[in-house]
Amino acid sequence: MAARVQLLGRAGCHLCDGARRVVRSVCDPAGVAWEEIDIDTDPTLQARYGELVPVVLVDNVQIGYWRIDPGKLRAALG
Repeated sequence: MAARVQLLGRAGCHLCDGARRVVRSVCDPAGVAWEEIDIDTDPTLQARYGELVPVVLVDNVQIGYWRIDPGKLRAALG
């Protein structure tokens, strides 16, 4: 099954750590597939998102960056 939620981030990013906790707390109990992607492994993603990480996409639509709101994520999954 393809992941509905993508968390774009990078190693050593404290905001990414917080976003991961939010995504996990919303997606895991709901059974929603999610994946984490390190933008530094893909030059295209790195060029596109640069310093915006973390970024959360739901069904390939950006719903937030930097600080991820769990309510907004739940609504996007709604």
